[in-house]
Amino acid sequence: MAFKRIFSTLMFLLVAVSVSFAQSGKNAYTAYIQKYKGTAIHQMQKHRIPASITLAQGLLESGAGQSRLARLANNHFGIKVSSDWTGPYILNDDDMPNEKFRKYSSAEQSYEDHSLFLQKPRYKELFQLDMTDYRGWARGLKKCGYATNPRYADNLISIIERYDLARYDVRKSAKHIQGDGGSEEAFLLSRGLNKCNGTFYIIAQEGDNLRTISLAIGKSKRRLRRYNEIPKGCDIYPGQAVYLGSKASSNKAMKGLPHIVEPGESMYTISQRYGVKMSSLYKINNLSDNYQPHVGDRIYLSK
Repeated sequence: MAFKRIFSTLMFLLVAVSVSFAQSGKNAYTAYIQKYKGTAIHQMQKHRIPASITLAQGLLESGAGQSRLARLANNHFGIKVSSDWTGPYILNDDDMPNEKFRKYSSAEQSYEDHSLFLQKPRYKELFQLDMTDYRGWARGLKKCGYATNPRYADNLISIIERYDLARYDVRKSAKHIQGDGGSEEAFLLSRGLNKCNGTFYIIAQEGDNLRTISLAIGKSKRRLRRYNEIPKGCDIYPGQAVYLGSKASSNKAMKGLPHIVEPGESMYTISQRYGVKMSSLYKINNLSDNYQPHVGDRIYLSK
């Protein structure tokens, strides 16, 4: 009987640890997507590479930003030093020990270099594909020799479909807001129109403010201020997510997966990151409305 009890306890602990690791991995992938989807969309608009493909490659190559190359060199795509590279590098084991990999000043620089890397002649046929054909792009990358792993294309497709990354490839999504398109659509797409937790948003650029965005899309400043929970006397800043509709009261996709507060974050930035009303975050976490989060705090996004 004692042996059975010990065995049952060990099995329970093993399952619990497995579930914990699975949730941690999922949370890392979700956080990575939230952090870099805007960058991937910007690269799509600039270089005609599907955002879903860029994100999936970044997730796969960098282990959702946790790899040594990503952490120490901002290298999210495992790009090695070539004869034309004059920048810094880092040594890392790959096919051979101590191979030279490119080192970047930021993750965004890594994303840009990845896009330029795919401009090489051997990848030319990929740009004949539709930007929504992520399966064709994934298989084309493998065919053109991007990776030696025989399951590379399948791995990319699996990540894209598991995390619904293809939704970032829809170039006409502005029509869901502005009818048949036109200058409003061009404005929205130029600012990375995207969707978070069911609500469309754009990324403010230098020179944007509530007034200019209001005039461009035909929504009042009052509504934009309410959607984004911006107090009177305050305005938006470059790089801010600006929601074009009301945020949700929770993010059910993140149920049971808390956000771990990082340096410089506030309840407001967390609210904007996950598309959840700030007032709802206080209620979900049983916090007073003057609570200021500290690094390492766990903020739940859904009950």
